[in-house]
Amino acid sequence: MDYDSLVLRNAGYISDHAQARMRDTRVLIAGCGMGSVFAETAVRLEYEKLVLVDHDVVDSHNLNRQNFTAADVGVHKVDALAKRLLGINPSSEITIIREKISIHNADDIVSKSDLVFDTIDFLDLPGLVALHDACFTQNKKLLTAVNAGFGVAGLYFPEIKKCTIRDLFDLPQSGSVEGCSYGEKYAGFVQKIAHRLDPVVVEQFAKILKFLSEGKPCPAPQVAPGIACVAALAGTIAVRIAEDQPILEAPEMLIISMTNLVCG
Repeated sequence: MDYDSLVLRNAGYISDHAQARMRDTRVLIAGCGMGSVFAETAVRLEYEKLVLVDHDVVDSHNLNRQNFTAADVGVHKVDALAKRLLGINPSSEITIIREKISIHNADDIVSKSDLVFDTIDFLDLPGLVALHDACFTQNKKLLTAVNAGFGVAGLYFPEIKKCTIRDLFDLPQSGSVEGCSYGEKYAGFVQKIAHRLDPVVVEQFAKILKFLSEGKPCPAPQVAPGIACVAALAGTIAVRIAEDQPILEAPEMLIISMTNLVCG
């Protein structure tokens, strides 16, 4: 596979300079469920160096939105995703890490990357904070995004960060967050942005947080168009980083509602 032919149709929207930078940039996908869709977008944009991190296996309920097939059920997500990405560009350099991100491995994992894409399970507050803390300490660019119904809510943190995830979630500025209630912290964050979200999304978040407060498992509803929005937002930001173009930075939040757009 000739790299020039792979990027031929990117020309006009992506400069040669940016394309060369993208080829050399190491992209960490922290969470390969929702992250699987962005990973494919990144490879099709011709990012060739990816680090895939996830401890989970593919389940049938993932297939409504994640980049897997029925044949992948029971397979580690990182393995199934690596196979898919190499099928698109066999020259890709893919590193797979079958681990859950924690305070014990976050620094080492982040050190292997230049750009971090965070879609860690929102129930895993310690893992989420460990990843963000490592990016803050190492001055790594980070994009975090969540599916918001038929849309996306995302935050971009450059190398020099105006704020951190600890600020946004009203967490202690340092130390362990093991004793903090994710349901409580997430509820407070959702309240800050509720006026910009589709009312159905706010309603679903409220149901999820109620179950969490009662200690009950509650798989969050997610649909394929919303995950596609996550990948589109992250892919656009990734290109703008390579082009040295301005990007709205956290604490400002990037929110797209396809429902609001189609309703005018």
